[in-house]
Amino acid sequence: MRYFMTFAYDGSKYKGYQVQPKERTVQGEVEKALKKINGGKKVTIHASGRTDAGVHAYNQKAHFDLDMKNITPEKLRDGLNSLLPKDIYIKHIEIVPDDFHARYNVKAKEYIYVINMGEYNPIEKDYVYQYNKKLDVVEMQRALKYLEGTHNFKSFTKADEEKDDYVRTIVQTNLYRELKNVNKITLSFLGTGFLRYQVRNMIGTLIEIGEGKRKSEDIIDIIAQEDRRKAGKTAAPEGLYLKDVLY
Repeated sequence: MRYFMTFAYDGSKYKGYQVQPKERTVQGEVEKALKKINGGKKVTIHASGRTDAGVHAYNQKAHFDLDMKNITPEKLRDGLNSLLPKDIYIKHIEIVPDDFHARYNVKAKEYIYVINMGEYNPIEKDYVYQYNKKLDVVEMQRALKYLEGTHNFKSFTKADEEKDDYVRTIVQTNLYRELKNVNKITLSFLGTGFLRYQVRNMIGTLIEIGEGKRKSEDIIDIIAQEDRRKAGKTAAPEGLYLKDVLY
């Protein structure tokens, strides 16, 4: 039987989502809990995608196969949550058709990135990027719009990653401020898919635009160059969240 789950996690204490030998990962912790429920037999989960070390998720999605007809999805969720560390939480589990795939059936993903332009906040250091200086938010908003649409995003991916296809579509972008704290800004990206480090590399470039080191329209040339060296540096992971995955 195939199960589909939605789960959240605080990525600050993990070496990323994907299982790695001798490292603490989100996938590793969830599979460890499933193994206990499954009587010591390994269960592999297949997520919508992986997140890097220090990156968080509000609504990560994954599927797994488990032959336990005597347990409801609700009880399975509660059982997992009782075994998982407190920085991972299963929000929902449902039964899906056997041909459903949490990665290959994805239609869109939304990421957000949170920046603090105000005074350094040690309480939020693992959850909000502490830039702690003013940025030209208006110019950054202009630049975001140049990222929308279908483009070759090779300039914004991992430098040494070779792929057959770097074309992705960003459906919508936004930048907004918190009403109670105008120094905290959130940038959002809704797209059909993202390359590794793409969001963090776009953020790094947008920050340079906010600093006045580049102009918003420079995004057009950076995309056209298809060269990682033309874009900004990779932004820190702690401000990044996988907000949702759409099917």
